[in-house]
Amino acid sequence: MSQSDKTADSAEPGHAIQVHLDQLLADRRMTLTELADRTGLTIVNLSILKNGHARAIRFTTLSKICDALGCQPGDVITHAPGTTRDRAPSKPL
Repeated sequence: MSQSDKTADSAEPGHAIQVHLDQLLADRRMTLTELADRTGLTIVNLSILKNGHARAIRFTTLSKICDALGCQPGDVITHAPGTTRDRAPSKPL
């Protein structure tokens, strides 16, 4: 299974937002525990985000993650049109 297939499968139905926290951590050889220590966020909340199960993210949370990883918000989350699941077919206008 390709990375894009994994991401699409883990996406919340109805949206095309992808979270790249897993790759950012791997690139920096950082554990989720270390990120939690650096940000003050709980491992549980970071895990929910990392695994694509988060339904929302606060700007303060995103800022803490970006500060700890030395990245931009667009590195953490992206919008990937065409990867949404369970979306109702569009009706012509």
